[in-house]
Amino acid sequence: MNTLRSPESIDEFTQYYQLRWQILRKPWQQPLGSEQDEHDKYSIHRMFIDEHGAVQAVGRLEKINSQVAKIRYMAVSKHLQRQGLGKKIISELEQQAMRLGFVEITLNSRENTLKFYQKLGYKSQGLSHTLFGVIKHFRLTKKLTKHPQHQDKKAQALTVLWHKTIEMSKAMNLQISYFDGKTLITHCDAKFNKNLHNTMFAGSIYTLATLTGWGWVYFALQELTRIDGDIVLAQADIRYHSPIKGLTFAKVDIAQVSGNFDNLVQGKNARIKLTVNVFCGEHIAATFNGSYFILPKSPDDFERIVNK
Repeated sequence: MNTLRSPESIDEFTQYYQLRWQILRKPWQQPLGSEQDEHDKYSIHRMFIDEHGAVQAVGRLEKINSQVAKIRYMAVSKHLQRQGLGKKIISELEQQAMRLGFVEITLNSRENTLKFYQKLGYKSQGLSHTLFGVIKHFRLTKKLTKHPQHQDKKAQALTVLWHKTIEMSKAMNLQISYFDGKTLITHCDAKFNKNLHNTMFAGSIYTLATLTGWGWVYFALQELTRIDGDIVLAQADIRYHSPIKGLTFAKVDIAQVSGNFDNLVQGKNARIKLTVNVFCGEHIAATFNGSYFILPKSPDDFERIVNK
């Protein structure tokens, strides 16, 4: 039985890259290592792995800009081609792209796989380049169907609130990518938030994490209590694990939240503790632990700020 997931160990990544090389580079006498590039550590990776631990198919999603993502290095073992593995990896990478706020996917297809991608809704934009002087590639694009969360009025109102009251969030172009009642994902403009090392500025990382946590509490208030409250960060700490570059997003999951709103329903202050992980590709690059107080407030306050 094949399982679709990310590589999780050195051995799995070794197999992941080995399959890339065998299918995409070895037949053209390219050296081992030519199947990798500098974007690998900043990207989303997916693979099919069987019950014996053998990698059967691979694919990668990388960021082009805040609106467009790119699928690269699609490869399926020769004995498993035409069995739907590639199609499922494409679908999974598209779902990931939508969750991260991308609205378009682009990719470069070899001539012999053009029909495969066109059947999946990709449209050819003409010749892209010729690899190794012999392999023609064609550029294809596909518009993504947005998650309902993108149209959610509460998400739009919260973004307006952030941008109107916190200038930094507007300058960062902080946006809500996804919320399903349990998980909140946000992202911001990577170009604005770079430091002199061409990686994400620590202050921007902290702001992104703080407001993502704040946003999760706000949405939880709306979902669970229907009561508005002043959400205040009472205590926080952040650990920066590695530089951030490329595909970046912040994520809060309900499994990393503690506390409840019972006191708020009674007209008293409530307290929520949570963890926000800031990702670079699939790696956690920063961990933010925050404690938020929620103070009861008049329901007219929020509408006044948003409609100002």
